[in-house]
Amino acid sequence: MFDVLIIGGGASGMSCALVLGSAKLKPYAENKRIGIIIHQRVSHLQNALFNNVLGLSPGTTGASILESGKNQLSDLYPHVEQIDKEKVQSVIKSPNGYKVTTNKNEYTSLVIVIAVGYTNLFNIKGLESYVETHPRAVTEKERIWLKNTDHLVADGLYVAGTLAGWRSQFAIASGSGAQVATDILTLWNGGKHTKIHDKI
Repeated sequence: MFDVLIIGGGASGMSCALVLGSAKLKPYAENKRIGIIIHQRVSHLQNALFNNVLGLSPGTTGASILESGKNQLSDLYPHVEQIDKEKVQSVIKSPNGYKVTTNKNEYTSLVIVIAVGYTNLFNIKGLESYVETHPRAVTEKERIWLKNTDHLVADGLYVAGTLAGWRSQFAIASGSGAQVATDILTLWNGGKHTKIHDKI
């Protein structure tokens, strides 16, 4: 049983995992089991080139960020379980949270974060009733979102990144994932607003 399971290893999913992982020494987070299902093959980052992102050297590729992000997560926060080479097929509400079925395994988690792309190829069973036309994309592209209020789709079910209704910009997607992480940390902290910063 995971306390939180993130589905998607792109900008928003990895940002969410990094922020959650960084809270490991806080009393409200120290015993939490955090996982991320990293299925990156269809991520929009695969063919992205960044020249306009604060903190990234011009010419940085999305493909390199996907790889370095996994390394950063495993080096700094090895307690965050990375589940690779599995594709999520369904997310079903259960009495104790959610049951997630992939092409290889089944997992259960109290909280789920959906952080995959916003294309109309989205086909995770159990979430169909939340799918609507994306509010910030041109109609011809047939983009979708999971209807939510401040990233919360349903009790224990969050969405981050472009699928949350945000525009397809790396910094926006990353920030969305970090926002969801701080919302979950706030939940774990008994509703007291919280955020995590490292300091020199």
